[in-house]
Amino acid sequence: MPATDATDAFVAGLSDSPEALLARQIVAAAPGQASEAEAALYRLLAPRVRRYGLRHLRDAHAAADLVQQVMALTLERLRAGALREPERVLSFVLGTCRLTVMDQRRGERRREDLLQRYAEALPVADLQIAPRLDHQRVADCLERLPERERSVLVMSFYDDQSAEAVAGQLGLTAGNVRVIRHRGIDKLRRCVGAGRSAA
Repeated sequence: MPATDATDAFVAGLSDSPEALLARQIVAAAPGQASEAEAALYRLLAPRVRRYGLRHLRDAHAAADLVQQVMALTLERLRAGALREPERVLSFVLGTCRLTVMDQRRGERRREDLLQRYAEALPVADLQIAPRLDHQRVADCLERLPERERSVLVMSFYDDQSAEAVAGQLGLTAGNVRVIRHRGIDKLRRCVGAGRSAA
């Protein structure tokens, strides 16, 4: 088969795929009139985005966030007719996954660099528990943290150990402990805050 025929066949295959048909329905519909097609497209593509997130981010919560970001952007672009080739919606989704993960990694690297640079100057965070704090929510969020961050927080605030003492037990430097502690507190605060907003 000549190369041009193979390309035509490939494009035709894209045009007939379920996600391409749904994407065209969304583009062609009046605003707010394609909710069923949008829901079907979400059900079709969200698992792929989640698998991508798990493979590249290695964190279930980060993968779930990626699904929301990528699918919201995809549906927004389709509703606005901003996708020039709706039949290539799968390529758009996977490309958006890749760019979003790259942006997240760049942001994480910048934060890590700043934390490493200024670790010694970081103040000890005040973790005073508010009167109506949901203790079970805090425990659940603490359990979700990576093991090292959880250990540092428990040793720092439950066992009331200094950064130097924690560092000695975990084979880290005191600066590393402060960085890990700061990062863990930030994740814990965001997790607890997300639970409050959902309530």
